[in-house]
Amino acid sequence: MSHADRIARTRAQMKTAGVDLLGLPPGDDLFYLVGFSPHADERPCYLFLTRSDSVFVVPELNAGQARGHVDAPFLVYSDADGPAAPLKQAHDRLGRADRISVGDTMRADFMLLLQERWAKSAFVAGAQVMAPVRMIKTADEIDAMRRSAATADVAVDAAFAAAKPGVSEVTAARAAGDSLTAQGASRGGLAIVGGGPNSAFPHHSSSDRPMRSGEPMLVDLGGQLGGYASDITRMAFLGQPSVRYRQVHDVVERAVRAGMDAVNPGAPLSAVDRAARAVIEADGFGKQFTHRVGHGIGITGHEPPSVTHLNEMPIQIGMVFSVEPGIYLEGEFGVRLEEIVVVTAKGAERLSRLPREVRVLPG
Repeated sequence: MSHADRIARTRAQMKTAGVDLLGLPPGDDLFYLVGFSPHADERPCYLFLTRSDSVFVVPELNAGQARGHVDAPFLVYSDADGPAAPLKQAHDRLGRADRISVGDTMRADFMLLLQERWAKSAFVAGAQVMAPVRMIKTADEIDAMRRSAATADVAVDAAFAAAKPGVSEVTAARAAGDSLTAQGASRGGLAIVGGGPNSAFPHHSSSDRPMRSGEPMLVDLGGQLGGYASDITRMAFLGQPSVRYRQVHDVVERAVRAGMDAVNPGAPLSAVDRAARAVIEADGFGKQFTHRVGHGIGITGHEPPSVTHLNEMPIQIGMVFSVEPGIYLEGEFGVRLEEIVVVTAKGAERLSRLPREVRVLPG
C-alpha cells in the first residue's frame, strides 16, 4: 500500500469518525502516513489533514529533509520567529473544524497551541482516526514484521548464551541488544532480563543482580527492523528446573495455547483474554495473572487493539497482537510466555520460530 493510499484510508476514517481536521506531531502515526518523521524536540511540528486538503507546519532546520517525503504545502518557521505565523496561516487555509483529532503522543505544549488557534473546536484522541487504519496490516507490513520477529528470536538466544551463574541481568540484556544491532535492527530499549524473584515483576528493569544456579530467568525483548517492532518473552532455568517451576511453566504454556486457539475472525478480542485466563484461574493462579493477555503491535511496540477481557471489538484478519499470559509469584519467581500472532482466515499465525519450553542452561 502506498503512502497516498494510507492517507486516503485515513481521510475515509475521518469521515466515519466525524473528524474535520487531523493534526499529527512527529512520531509513529506520521511515519505510517508519509514514511518519515522529523526529529521530535521542543519545536512544534504538525501534519494537518482535512478530508480534502493538507498542510505541513515544520521548523526550518527540518524542512529540507522533510521535503523529500511529505507531499503537502509547507509552512516553515525559524527558531527566531516561532510557529505563531504558520499556525495562523494553517488555520486560515484549513478553516473551521468542529472536531479535531490530535495524535495521541502529542506534547502538551503543542496541543495548547492548537487549542488557542482553534478555540471553538472539540478535540478528540488521534486513535479515533489512526487506530482503525493502522490495526489492519497489509501483506507487506506482515512480511516486515516476520523479518523483525526473526531478529528478536536470535536476540533471545544471545541473552541465554550470555547467562550463567554470576553474570548480571544487565549483561545478558546487553548481549540481546548487541545481537539486534548486529542484525541491523534497532534496540527497543534495554531488554527485560529478570532472574529468580525479579522474574515476578512484569516490567522489571534489568539490574546488576547476578543470576544464580537453581533459579529461572525471564527474557522479554523487542527491537525494530524496517520500521516495524518485534516483541517476545521466553524462559530459561539455570540448572535443573524444580518441580514447582515446571508446574507453573506448564500452566502458562497451556494458557498461551488456549489464547491462540481463541483467535478467530469475528470472535471478540475478549475471547482471547478469557480463554487464557480461564486456564490460569482453573489451576488457582488467577490472582497472580495481573495484566491483560495482549496488545497490538506494528510500527509501535504497543498499539491498538488492547486484548482485554472487556474488549468486545471483533477480531479481524490482518490484526497483529501479542498473546502473553503470565503467573507472578512475588518473592519466588514469575513465568511469562509471549507470542506475536497475525490473524488469518484460519486463526492465529505466530511470528516467532522459537520453542516455548523452558531452556535449561548450565547452572
